[in-house]
Amino acid sequence: MQLKKLFEMQKALDTHIQEKHGLLAEDLVNRKVLALLVEIGELANETRCFKFWSVKPSSAKEVILEEFVDGIHFILSLGIECGFHEREMELTLTEASVSVTEQFLMIYEQVSNFKRNRGFEEYQALWVGYLQLASLLGFSSGEIEQAYFAKNEVNYQRQENNY
Repeated sequence: MQLKKLFEMQKALDTHIQEKHGLLAEDLVNRKVLALLVEIGELANETRCFKFWSVKPSSAKEVILEEFVDGIHFILSLGIECGFHEREMELTLTEASVSVTEQFLMIYEQVSNFKRNRGFEEYQALWVGYLQLASLLGFSSGEIEQAYFAKNEVNYQRQENNY
């Protein structure tokens, strides 16, 4: 995954949003953590992995991928807020040995650990857990990058349209 390029794109989007909304001097970590948790919940809802009471299938792969990428936006943004975008980080998609539901629960714990400590190790663990979820959901690095690029454009358009 072209992490450096994704960080650059996210930093430009974050700066655009923060300038537009007068937030350049504000610490946005807690808001971004909450936004990430909400996005993870929306992703889980689209997978329907926890809905043991329902026979309705999960959403289409494209819908799930778009929700997944929303999480990527906030993980990148949190790394930028904490200055981690300038550190070397090598991340690859690895397989998880748990169910999708268990992986979601681990990611919630990883977000909580990151919020509590704001450390690089916790941040990297969050990335690894999120990418393991990608593997469980059947997403490749290329699919994630392309979906990120597309959603980044949508996010700029939304800002221009006062979303």
